[in-house]
Amino acid sequence: MLRLELGIPNRRSKPSLDTIHKQDPALLQRANLRDYDSVYGRFSWLEARAELDGLPGGGLNIAFEAVDRHLAHGRSEKVALRWLGKDGGQQDFTYGALAAQSNRFASVLKGFGLERGAVVFGLMGRRPELYLTALGAWKNGNVFSPLFSAFGPEPLKARMTIGRAQALVTTDRLYSRKVAAWRSELPDLRLVLLLRTTDKALPPDTVDLTAALAEASEVFEIAETEPEDRALLHFTSGTTGKPKGAIHVHEAVVAHHITGRYALDLHPGDVYWCTADPGWVTGTSYGIVAPLTNGVTMIVDEAEFDAERWYGIIQDRKVTVWYTAPTAIRMLMRAGRGVADRYDLSSLRFLASVGEPLNPEAVVWSQETFGKPFHDNWWQTETGGIMIANFAAEDVKPGSMGRPLPGITAGIVERRPDGGVEEIAKPMAMGELALRPGWPSMMRGYLDEEARYQKCFADGWYLSGDLAMRDSDGYFWFVGRADDVIKSAGHLIGPFEVESALMEHPAVAEVGVIGIPDETAGEVVKAYVGLKPQFEASDALRRELLGHARKRLGPAVAPRDIAFRANLPKTRSGKIMRRLLKARELGLPEGDLSTLESDER
Repeated sequence: MLRLELGIPNRRSKPSLDTIHKQDPALLQRANLRDYDSVYGRFSWLEARAELDGLPGGGLNIAFEAVDRHLAHGRSEKVALRWLGKDGGQQDFTYGALAAQSNRFASVLKGFGLERGAVVFGLMGRRPELYLTALGAWKNGNVFSPLFSAFGPEPLKARMTIGRAQALVTTDRLYSRKVAAWRSELPDLRLVLLLRTTDKALPPDTVDLTAALAEASEVFEIAETEPEDRALLHFTSGTTGKPKGAIHVHEAVVAHHITGRYALDLHPGDVYWCTADPGWVTGTSYGIVAPLTNGVTMIVDEAEFDAERWYGIIQDRKVTVWYTAPTAIRMLMRAGRGVADRYDLSSLRFLASVGEPLNPEAVVWSQETFGKPFHDNWWQTETGGIMIANFAAEDVKPGSMGRPLPGITAGIVERRPDGGVEEIAKPMAMGELALRPGWPSMMRGYLDEEARYQKCFADGWYLSGDLAMRDSDGYFWFVGRADDVIKSAGHLIGPFEVESALMEHPAVAEVGVIGIPDETAGEVVKAYVGLKPQFEASDALRRELLGHARKRLGPAVAPRDIAFRANLPKTRSGKIMRRLLKARELGLPEGDLSTLESDER
């Protein structure tokens, strides 16, 4: 059973876990990628670039390819974004309206003197204004950096400090609760635009976003950005140290566009719904850029997960392509097939999953419930776009993340003691998943951390840090992380960030944080805390620490459980051995203990 949960091909004879073969002639004929081997063999990134228009005066700009170019192709009246408010309201933006409104936002940024290359942070839930922020920032030649609205003050401050934020777009409520107290500590932050969601007075040194947009011009000349100009700054957590800022450029739009076509099978007539929060890389690459460049109508739902609401959206909005996360799929499974049966979901043509490995049972459940399997795929913040996928016209092996996209060379490698790597050719041999660099959405660096960036490469490979296997058909199977980053509900959580927040409490002497399996979220955070001598472990203190962490980090990052330990296992250099904590928590082999300096269970 462990092999199944890790996404490794299961060798049981259970028929429902066999390969799902695509036999629908209409589906096969319509798929953008009908002949994988042929397209993969002749694919060229230069030809993929030619599918986009480019700026009229030369150069490349994500916002122009996503919105403005469609106006020249007669799609100005087509609905680009259909926003569904949590209170039941609806607001439609055509491609023409989206172009005009994002021009207004770009005009606001330029009017306040924001120069090309300045970083604009967006901190907002799924609101139309956040999409205007991204598009308008790119039009003004700025770098857009999305923030997760459920983060607490500390993670927000860390990211905006590292990114040298010059502008922030958020709501008055989020600003007052999470930013105002430390804003003065960011010397570069010159512009704060607030969407008014309360009737409270506008805070000092902030600007009313709605009023500013109303006064701004709809006429704007898009900055003549070049393919290698910076466009996106995505933060991802490591196992130690501060968050890493992955830099992406305008050329990434080439990969976003073509992977939207091939991996998500997007057609111009589709109604597409990506449920990912725009504060994460999926919500940007495939919640903004890819659907718009492909000319679809995309659904944006402001509300949080609710099974009945979700099925109602698919039914009423006639969603054809649905991109969601394994956590959400497991929650739908928990709600039961009976809930799905009450809705007409026949509009669905293609279902895809991202964020963490999708267990085989979820693929089988999807086939039985919707008559179609969820198609898992794999990529990272650093890759910027989908690298490996199960395709619309290809067979699906439940538990596999699929085969590489055209233009992507993937392999399984083993690290040598000298720092180099060697590719492993034997089928189903476990090693590190690696990619040959050169695709357009590949990160161009970690902000101000060149040495850390260079460590991602060896012998002509990008090293993902994920362990995987490749079968004889070329399908890849995820095994686990090579490090101890925690994946919870599709979000990457760095243990160091959680440990640092807990260490601020006066009772805490030391902390070790791990991820433990959870049926719904994949993993949840658990912290092991060593107390200072004058404090004693108690349920009251445990609750106090949990509350402290939630206030500092937000509920998405804070630990779900805390255990007290008199002394945590450490190496001789004093580093807490998280892997040992995890092994003991899960009853797994403890491995090499030769570096262990202290230990008390």
